Amino acid sequence: MNKIKVRLLKSTNSVKRGHRDTVRGLGLKRIDQIVELVDTPAVRGMINRVAHLVRIEA
Repeated sequence: MNKIKVRLLKSTNSVKRGHRDTVRGLGLKRIDQIVELVDTPAVRGMINRVAHLVRIEA
């Protein structure tokens, strides 16, 4: 299975509650935290929803 690394770049303060919940659903809690996730369409959709807060690492 392919894996992708996702880093939280910005704080979730003062963002929509749905975006905050999506970030937490990805397993991110702190700025600059990196999590490794299985590359599925559902995870890609979550990343696209909060693309302004996260970055995919190489």
